Amino acid sequence: MIKPFSYNKEEKLKSRKLLEQLFATGKSLLVFPIKVFYLQVQEPIDFPIKVGVGTSTRNFKKATDRNRIKRLLREAYRTNKLPLHTFTSNNQKQVAVFFLYIDKALPDGKLLQTKMPIAIEKVINALA
Repeated sequence: MIKPFSYNKEEKLKSRKLLEQLFATGKSLLVFPIKVFYLQVQEPIDFPIKVGVGTSTRNFKKATDRNRIKRLLREAYRTNKLPLHTFTSNNQKQVAVFFLYIDKALPDGKLLQTKMPIAIEKVINALA
């Protein structure tokens, strides 16, 4: 069983093969300023949900800004991930999800904390 508010190594999307498959054949949806890519994985993976976060180098030249955005995205996901985990465990699904920050301005944590549950709910509805 997962810990409700953790984001462990097993949960992180690091596989190059799975990332390429996600961006090539996966679907996407938009909850501005977050673009969500998701893919229902057919072959078995070690954890039911694999999650990655990112932002554009074009919009944020400084690595410190990109790292801050990724940290805020991971924190917003970590605190709001429970509905997605219960959905995948109840329906025996395996999912790869990638959250991409697409706005040109630096976000604050409150904005991402309000948008992340909406994005997760849209992913659940799309998978159902």
